[in-house]
Amino acid sequence: MALAITDATFEEVVLKSDKPVVVDFWAAWCGPCRMVGPVIDEVATEYDGKAVVGKVDVDANQEFAAKYGVRNIPTVLVFQNGEVVGRQVGVAPKKTYTDAIDALL
Repeated sequence: MALAITDATFEEVVLKSDKPVVVDFWAAWCGPCRMVGPVIDEVATEYDGKAVVGKVDVDANQEFAAKYGVRNIPTVLVFQNGEVVGRQVGVAPKKTYTDAIDALL
């Protein structure tokens, strides 16, 4: 299951991580987000211990969505050493996310 990330925990969980981090910016009312959600949860389970996989509800947590220019959801950002190294906007196959993580491991 993907980790729930908030504005309060973002810096510690994402920016200070020594592992690759995948962050799904989503909202409950967003249909495509509901399609991506289970895929992100699967990736979180498969990469447990190797990468951090989390979700940010943009309705409740707007600070980092704004900081990273998230204008459309779902947007999945990939971080390495606190920097954005990948961005996927919209629905994508699971392999898109796993390939992004594998490239950083």
